[in-house]
Amino acid sequence: MALPYDMRLKGHRAFNYIHKNSKKYHGKLMTFKLAKSNPEILSSHKLKNTSNNLKIAIAISKKVSKKAVERNKIRRILQEWVLSNNKKIDNHKPYWLLVNLKIGDFCNDKKRLLEEFQNLMFKSRLIK
Repeated sequence: MALPYDMRLKGHRAFNYIHKNSKKYHGKLMTFKLAKSNPEILSSHKLKNTSNNLKIAIAISKKVSKKAVERNKIRRILQEWVLSNNKKIDNHKPYWLLVNLKIGDFCNDKKRLLEEFQNLMFKSRLIK
């Protein structure tokens, strides 16, 4: 199941903003870039009632896996974790989060992937 539409982050302006204005949290498998939200950037998408809550984007490079099926599987695993732990996440923080996966062979290591994702969520204080 994909993230609810109000939690997804999209648009090149939003990504450029995150790259320039973010605080970075590094792990062995992934990097978090966390920036204060800027809803004016999303106004070009003509989204009404854009909430000022946490928005998440998960970027997985072709360098992680050439197969889109495997990249989508990893994305779904992380999205599923976010949805199942929605109560723990401080969703009312006005932040944008970009998750970038690093190059590595961890497609079949779901446990290791989720452990690091959760550790970085704690480290970035997105989990209570």
